[in-house]
Amino acid sequence: MEVTKREVIFSIVIVCAMLTIGFLIAGKIEQNLQDKYIEYETAARIDGDRDAFLYGMESNLGNAFVYGDLVAVDPVDGHGIDGQYASVRKVKERYTEHTRTVTRTVGKRVVTEVQHYWTWDEVSTEEWHCSKITFLGVSFPYGTVDFPYEIHIETVRESSKIRYQYYVCYPQYTGTIYTSLREGGISKAVLQAGMTIEETINSFESSLPLIFFWAFWVMFIMLAVTCFVSLENRWLEDNRR
Repeated sequence: MEVTKREVIFSIVIVCAMLTIGFLIAGKIEQNLQDKYIEYETAARIDGDRDAFLYGMESNLGNAFVYGDLVAVDPVDGHGIDGQYASVRKVKERYTEHTRTVTRTVGKRVVTEVQHYWTWDEVSTEEWHCSKITFLGVSFPYGTVDFPYEIHIETVRESSKIRYQYYVCYPQYTGTIYTSLREGGISKAVLQAGMTIEETINSFESSLPLIFFWAFWVMFIMLAVTCFVSLENRWLEDNRR
């Protein structure tokens, strides 16, 4: 592929224009991040104090980081496995045969063949969860504070072709939530398990969105320039006549 002098010059113009646009977008992202940082730094911090938590809800305190225990009040049984959990998801899988057509070149011949392969495919899912939780000793309906993550705990085989995968949340975690204390309750929140208030704030104040944007934007610029120079671009040469 031959790259002409005019294509090089025009490519530089494209890069400069897209970098200018990138800086404008990055400025908006950075401003939004700064606004969030201010919101986090000015939020109240309640470190395991139940009375302060209750008072904050009653007085419409607003945004707050709260550290405490998240507990399932009425944990459910395993529905096929031992133990009690905040939630259980049971996925039924069937070992199923599939076929696919594969084309390959053998010498000068193109050979098409049908291949058979087996995979475990999801058939159905059942879920159970507790109805009430407590956070920092205060009762809420299930789902007000999300448990941090599901873990795969066990595989139970019914036969050579049927098995069940079990994913659970344990009935108790300790960590921090970011929420709004208002009208005697809290807004929906997600527990940052095992993290103190300071650790949670530091994780929220990450610059990763800006880094991801620039990584994407630089690759996009490179792709745009590569596509441009790969074209014939005769209109550039015509301008020279």
